[in-house]
Amino acid sequence: MLPNTGKLSGCTIFITGASRGIGKAIALKAAKDGANVVIAAKTTQAHPKLPGTIYTAAEEIKAAGGKALPCVVDVRDEQQINNAVEKAVEKFGGIDILVNNASAISLTNTLETPTKRVDLMMNVNTRGTYLTSKACIPYLKNSKIAHILNLSPPLNLNPLWFKQHCAYTIAKYGMSMCVLGMAEEFKGEIAVNALWPKTTIHTAAMDMLGGSGIKRQCRKVDIIADAAYCIFKKPKSFTGNFIIDENILKEEGIKNFDVYAIAPGHPLIPDFFLDEQPDTTKKMESHGAIPELKEETLQPPPKPRSGAVEETFRIVKDSLSDDVVKATQAVYQFELSGEDGGTWFLDLKSKGGNVGYGEPSDRADVVMSMSTDDFVKMFSGKLKPTMAFMSGKLKVKGNMALAIKLEKLMNQMNAKL
Repeated sequence: MLPNTGKLSGCTIFITGASRGIGKAIALKAAKDGANVVIAAKTTQAHPKLPGTIYTAAEEIKAAGGKALPCVVDVRDEQQINNAVEKAVEKFGGIDILVNNASAISLTNTLETPTKRVDLMMNVNTRGTYLTSKACIPYLKNSKIAHILNLSPPLNLNPLWFKQHCAYTIAKYGMSMCVLGMAEEFKGEIAVNALWPKTTIHTAAMDMLGGSGIKRQCRKVDIIADAAYCIFKKPKSFTGNFIIDENILKEEGIKNFDVYAIAPGHPLIPDFFLDEQPDTTKKMESHGAIPELKEETLQPPPKPRSGAVEETFRIVKDSLSDDVVKATQAVYQFELSGEDGGTWFLDLKSKGGNVGYGEPSDRADVVMSMSTDDFVKMFSGKLKPTMAFMSGKLKVKGNMALAIKLEKLMNQMNAKL
């Protein structure tokens, strides 16, 4: 973990969406230095699945050593933003740092995304970031620290990241485009940067998206808080950067990243918008690099060998045992498209387990849809299930925790396939 230096003592930090999760973690890190934190969020009463309000966050910030100003702010409402900025300046005398953290997400494709959900993402992510920045900039100009930090990704134009959730990608990239524009517009006056995690971060929202079983494949919010703290220590000349949390912490001398893991040693899910292939990740090796935009030649995937799916299921069947069934206790259904496609099942509930063509006799706990090519690659270890899911190659319906159990089973089978 990155130690505090006291550098943010007396500074005023305005954080949107700071009642929980990443926003609150950044607030608490700053509070340990004795910072003033403006909690600009809309939660005044705890949600059953999303604990935390602006008032409970304020108490935690005070307990950590900071001063807190909870403000009811829906970033879609310009007047609420302006009112909170005025209150912050009145109470603390100015604003030194703005963190645009508030965000809305819907990982749905074009036809499955209702217009009101499109509007929500555009208005919270892009418009909310723009308006909050606009309201804070006159005061940031008077600060010696003067920093805007957007929790948004590097601008990666790989179509893969638009294919499955076009509206969300556009809305999130809007936040990153604010970094591009404002960093140039206010160069020398205000540092404007973006921060994005290398792996998924465990929050209550992540539990809602992926099920509680996803927790072990995530890192703690502390890694983002520490990375943000590193950025705030930089001079105003450090601007226009798309920073990956792990990269900047390595530059600070952090070597042990297990301290940030929910389950040290467990495989982590790479986050959205970061290509896993080496030729594309090279673009983002340094924290300051804006991705080089070059046209990529997409090669058609190789056709599966004859009967590849059937052969894969035969090997899976040979690998089954009472111990595997006892440890898993789930029925999986696969909807495969392409050559050798159709409906297949893997029953890991009945004694000894079973596989076959067609629907299972018992209702499936998890339904997975993908191409036969990707199915064979996934079971042979050439395609990570988490990457397949994050990139839209694999669609999962049902119990996500049981889907993750199947991934562990695949890891055991890879040597045989």
